[in-house]
Amino acid sequence: MSGLNLVSEPNVAWPSNGLSEVPFRIYTDPAQYALEQQRIFQGPTWNYLCLTAELPHAGDYVATTVGEAAVVATRDMAGNINAFVNRCAHRGNLLCFEQRGNVKEISCIYHGWTYDLQGRLTGVAFEHGVKRQGGMPPEFHKEEHHLRRVRVAEIAGLVFGTFDPDAPDLETYLGPDVCGGIRRVLNRPVTLLGRSTQVLPNNWKLYFENVKDTYHASILHLFLTTFRINRLSQPGGIWIADNGGNHFSQAKMDYAAEDADYKAAALRADSEFRLRDPSVIESIDEYGDSVSVQILTIFPGMVLQQIRNTIAIRVLRPRGVDRSELDWIHLGFAGDDEAMTERRLRQGNLVGAAGFISMEDGCVGGFVQRALHYDDDGSGIVMMGGHDAQSQPFRATEAAIRGFWKQYRALTGA
Repeated sequence: MSGLNLVSEPNVAWPSNGLSEVPFRIYTDPAQYALEQQRIFQGPTWNYLCLTAELPHAGDYVATTVGEAAVVATRDMAGNINAFVNRCAHRGNLLCFEQRGNVKEISCIYHGWTYDLQGRLTGVAFEHGVKRQGGMPPEFHKEEHHLRRVRVAEIAGLVFGTFDPDAPDLETYLGPDVCGGIRRVLNRPVTLLGRSTQVLPNNWKLYFENVKDTYHASILHLFLTTFRINRLSQPGGIWIADNGGNHFSQAKMDYAAEDADYKAAALRADSEFRLRDPSVIESIDEYGDSVSVQILTIFPGMVLQQIRNTIAIRVLRPRGVDRSELDWIHLGFAGDDEAMTERRLRQGNLVGAAGFISMEDGCVGGFVQRALHYDDDGSGIVMMGGHDAQSQPFRATEAAIRGFWKQYRALTGA
């Protein structure tokens, strides 16, 4: 774990051995943040790296991060996907500055050390000196200085990586329910429609709790309830993996009745708000199962969403104890016609930094962080729906948040 301020013990005391009281200082303590980088992001977790669709050709690479650590994913000349740290073994210089590209080899601009697409050191400038002077000593061997590798695995076109060689395989880590939830949404080859990055003025855990919180949606998001996109009265439930950290929630609707409502009135609302153009929420049941919303999370920092016909991956990146970055990756499918692509793009206005729905999620974490500034004594209460972290056939619950803390505490030793 070189490069980290190693913390041998948890720094924040919990009020109990349970999951339904969360110490506020967990969001503000710098030592705890360092511990998370060590035990969570570089521990036995699987972190989203990229799409296989972003590495279609040999030599393609994507530069990303796992926690705060810089990582590169590549497709080598044999067609295999690899990942390794984006840090030269010589003096620690950043190797790939662009977010993506295509190269035959990776070269450090500082001293010219070169690596192949598997992260193996292949060349050292002036290794044998100049005019028989200088150079590396006899005990230097290139095979001892390859880049630190990251294990990779794929599911449904998603590439994940882990630093821990002893972590369980990806599908075991995800659990069968979550694997099924991923394959339900990503059931055919994807295409990339667009992407953006949103800066959040809060600790990364506040946002990840938010996407596991099913019952705030009917209170915080007026748009959801006004236009019946997601109400707690709709059929649905939550499915939580045994480890607690991975989950998905679903809400269902009657698409045929919804369509009839539009044709009759072009809007529906329980408040004074109206849509002049209802096309932003007109949708079809493309999966044939009436699920209108599915939010799926993978610990520690990825979300796969289906909201009507807008499909997106959200990747949460910690950037300090009180700052995060949220990448939005909007997807379509290779078989989409022009009308479906247009529908996905219109509905993309529901989410993102200025989305009709998720705009509030980008603010509320910052409100919490501000309230905790120099006032982080005490604990938050996470008791809605009970005290455990198990799947439930309803959504008026905080069970998935408790699941997050179940895996968090297991990994950090809290």
